[in-house]
Amino acid sequence: MATPPGKAARACMTAAFAVWAGLLLATSAHAAAPDEPALSATQIAPGVFVHIGAVELESPSNRGDIANLGFIVGRRCVAVIDTGSTPAIGQRWRAAIERETALPVCYVINTHAHPDHILGNQAFEGPDAEFVGSAKFNAALSAREPFFINALQRDLDIEMQHDDIVYPTILVPAPGTLVLDLGSRKLTLQTWPTAHTDNDLTVFDDNTRTLFAGDLLFSGHLPVVDGKLNGWLAVMQGMARVDAARVVPGHGAASTEWPGALAPQRNYLSALQRDTRAALKAHASLPRAVETIGVDNASAWQLADQFHRRNVTAAYAELEWE
Repeated sequence: MATPPGKAARACMTAAFAVWAGLLLATSAHAAAPDEPALSATQIAPGVFVHIGAVELESPSNRGDIANLGFIVGRRCVAVIDTGSTPAIGQRWRAAIERETALPVCYVINTHAHPDHILGNQAFEGPDAEFVGSAKFNAALSAREPFFINALQRDLDIEMQHDDIVYPTILVPAPGTLVLDLGSRKLTLQTWPTAHTDNDLTVFDDNTRTLFAGDLLFSGHLPVVDGKLNGWLAVMQGMARVDAARVVPGHGAASTEWPGALAPQRNYLSALQRDTRAALKAHASLPRAVETIGVDNASAWQLADQFHRRNVTAAYAELEWE
């Protein structure tokens, strides 16, 4: 008996996630050592610092430094926004913060539960730091934690146990908002309906109108659909209404063009949605869709070869039930 299309798509999605997460973690055993230099940190607005990761897959040359990270300095303390893909990256990020300020880290904010953004959390454990994420974050991380641990051991020769994975204890309602006060500086945290993931969270610094978008925004790096394509397109409409002066994406360069910075991603995802619907209407099989949909549209993006076919698989699995 032939496998129903829905089951075929779901099976492909399971395999595709394994490939995707493996790509994020795949490299040799050249993991960053604790004595490596601090990460670079650029001040893009008063008290707002950003580290821009490499727009590439992890490799011996970048040692896992592929995600954008941030920190914001208040009068009382510091908030960290994402911590990197390994404990060593987290240590190097903490060293960068300590180079800029002697104030304690009071909050570590995780924008979503993907390994390149959160496996450096343990570098910030201590009596002063509280970890913050979406109310849906812990369930998402728990479901994938064994895979992340195994992949670190296999691909990076880094051994982590369950107790080494730091989960947030301050959970922002999903969807909903939470305001954190760093001392004369308030941050508005907002969770969103399922988009890039089901646990996306953005951070808005009221003082400088700086928006940390996490992976709800990719720049240069091909967007990666791990949640819902339709939801992501809808969420971008809401994000565009945020009165930001600048935006920091999860991957790629920061920008003062807001909401214009959303346009390339919106164009790619809209074309993916349109072309996948057309393929489904034409009764194209999933393998045929994966090989033909949007190849030219994706070619302008970095890492298209690694992620575009996965996006088509995700879109097909979602849209075939419309």
